[in-house]
Amino acid sequence: MAAQTGTRERTGLIDRYSALFITVAAAMWAADAYFRPTLTRQLSASQIVLVEDLLISLCFLPVARRVTRELRRAPWRTLLGLAVIGVGPQAIATVLFTQSISIATAVPRAESPGVLSEVYLLYLLQPVFGAGMAWLVLRERRRRSFWPVAGLALGGAAMIIFATNQAAPRAQLVAAAYVLGAVVLWGLGTVVGRYTLAGVSFATTSAMRFVVALPVLLILLVATPGSGGFSGYSVSQLPAFLGIALIPGLIAMVLYYRALSSTRASVSSFAELGYPAALFLVFSLPAPYGYALPLQPLEVAGAVVLVAAVTWLNLMMRRDVVTGSQPRQLRLAAEPSGQ
Repeated sequence: MAAQTGTRERTGLIDRYSALFITVAAAMWAADAYFRPTLTRQLSASQIVLVEDLLISLCFLPVARRVTRELRRAPWRTLLGLAVIGVGPQAIATVLFTQSISIATAVPRAESPGVLSEVYLLYLLQPVFGAGMAWLVLRERRRRSFWPVAGLALGGAAMIIFATNQAAPRAQLVAAAYVLGAVVLWGLGTVVGRYTLAGVSFATTSAMRFVVALPVLLILLVATPGSGGFSGYSVSQLPAFLGIALIPGLIAMVLYYRALSSTRASVSSFAELGYPAALFLVFSLPAPYGYALPLQPLEVAGAVVLVAAVTWLNLMMRRDVVTGSQPRQLRLAAEPSGQ
């Protein structure tokens, strides 16, 4: 069967250190905090995410024929999974998260870092939802030795965010409601993404995440009152849009799905804590893009703890610390066109 579908086992560098590469991809998502807040002051959440998604989708045009060929051969459950990823974790979750950033950046600048910290703090719940859904959907089972190391990773990320946590209650609750919904959907995205990688390559999974989201985002833009429609755009916004699309969007997502193909969803959920870990670097950037917050010793210590914990989890994967359903070997993104 493997010979007929052009599959073979991957044993490259990314496969050996897949959890670490997921952490690297998640850390790249933190670049979002450098670009997105400037756009939220000028555009609505739906306007921002639509353009972001369109730019990323265009980047996949060179592999469109290959993606189409894989989709024709994919089972219907895989196609359904791709649709779920595009609608929920990409379209709806990204709009919710962008709306939370809009609320956070609308408060006085002296309070903004605290509100943003609260927004990103809730991302610490993502591994909880991700691990829970991995157990429910993929039937993954974690050995007892998994949980102390996972808790260490969670604690490291908490150290980083709490170090700059300045409470700003007025915007906190509303922003938290939006980001909490996004976190639940992103946890679902990790699990469903792991499942779909059994039927299609990481390149196809990445491409369809954004392509499927496009019509959903267009409907949200047109149907949502106060979304601004297609007005408010300007050429000056292009650098920020390109920054979002290329770094936390295209590059990070392709690397993420490539590494996820060799990583259990339970492990990936904690490896993705590299996202809040990298935020302390973004918050330390000078104005107007950062908040010029000095690096705290607790942040540095938390980053060290997090990296050590994820490295430990990566080593533990070889001892089957997480067991359960294993996706089939993946079709190569660069398989011969004659197959």
